Amino acid sequence: MRSTRTSAAPRRGRRTALTAAGLVAALTLTATACGGSEQDKADAEPGGGTSQAADAGGGEGGLPAGLADRLKEHGIDVDQWKDGGWRNWDKDKWLSEAKDFVNPVIEGLWQPDRMKSAKEADKTVTTKDAAADQGATDPEPAPVEAVAEEKPYHENAAPVGKVFFDSPEGSMVCSGTVVKDVNHPGKSNLVWTAGHCVHAGGSGGWYRNIAFVPSYNDYGKPEAELANATTTEMAPYGTWWADWASTSDQWIKGGSQSGGDGAAYDYSVLHVKPEQGGKSLEETVGAALDVDFSAPSAREVSSMGAWGYPAAPPYNGLEMFKCVDRPGRLSLSPSLPTMYRIGCTMTGGSSGGGWFRVVGGETKLVSNTSIGPLENTWLAGPQLGRAAEAMYQNMSKTYGGR
Repeated sequence: MRSTRTSAAPRRGRRTALTAAGLVAALTLTATACGGSEQDKADAEPGGGTSQAADAGGGEGGLPAGLADRLKEHGIDVDQWKDGGWRNWDKDKWLSEAKDFVNPVIEGLWQPDRMKSAKEADKTVTTKDAAADQGATDPEPAPVEAVAEEKPYHENAAPVGKVFFDSPEGSMVCSGTVVKDVNHPGKSNLVWTAGHCVHAGGSGGWYRNIAFVPSYNDYGKPEAELANATTTEMAPYGTWWADWASTSDQWIKGGSQSGGDGAAYDYSVLHVKPEQGGKSLEETVGAALDVDFSAPSAREVSSMGAWGYPAAPPYNGLEMFKCVDRPGRLSLSPSLPTMYRIGCTMTGGSSGGGWFRVVGGETKLVSNTSIGPLENTWLAGPQLGRAAEAMYQNMSKTYGGR
């Protein structure tokens, strides 16, 4: 899998929903920046307003009362958590079950230097593992060289960003995509990513301090120019904390360092709130994508594109890249759903990044990066069918309006 360890603001205003420029040569995400009112620009400016944790009030340590109570139910001291207790990864207290997710905001935790210190904690499937399948698998695709996305990202791939989180091995980074909320049109706070970017699978539990940064390093500045980068440069639309996360039961029970039985169900949806500010994520970035839950056969799709922020060498996690290829099939077991596979040289850090295809002239998210080989020549992602749609609908109905 493709997670990675971590140790001038764009113009504001509403943009049109993303559409596909075409699939003749390559699939591209495009958006048109258009002017907004001065009030719109002020509302969207990072650093405005008050933190969501403070807004909710009523609990200890500035946390919402309900969240503080849930932490206490698990024997966690709220004040100690805010002061660094989240670094304690006692195996007996590692929250694992779906109902156990807690992720209180620690304002200012994800500073530019912490975001930039990305190191890979790559999880891969070996060639032997891939060859052991007995299901429907197509020949291994030829490598497709990842291409840098055009800059600034908020004009060319506005829904794409980075997912940050803390694990027992240190701070990690994945990629994610802003997706539409069918029950709250135009005001989505939902982010699609991989299951292994939020939960350790069968051997662990929920990761901590999970946050999403859309259009990370918007102008793709090289490391040499980012020594004194501001938060606005690295996170032009702010930091969005997951106040709820969902992944599949199959990933929670069967996911492993090499994917395991959970790989074909390695997907997640986050509900997020801004560390500062009041508008929804979709209103703030100006774009969100529909999710295609039809699980089309790879043979029915002429082209898929994967977007993400690869961070393992030869990449450094500071730029967004994409790969476009005709998908094939990958089966790790006859008892598991077949996965999509495309040629791609993206490395660790691209995990969770969206896979897109065009349906009726509209770009939709159809999968996300999950596993790849040690040689970094291809990527595989899960088909999103009824189980994934049920997870998404539950998140939208239960938490979408909060």
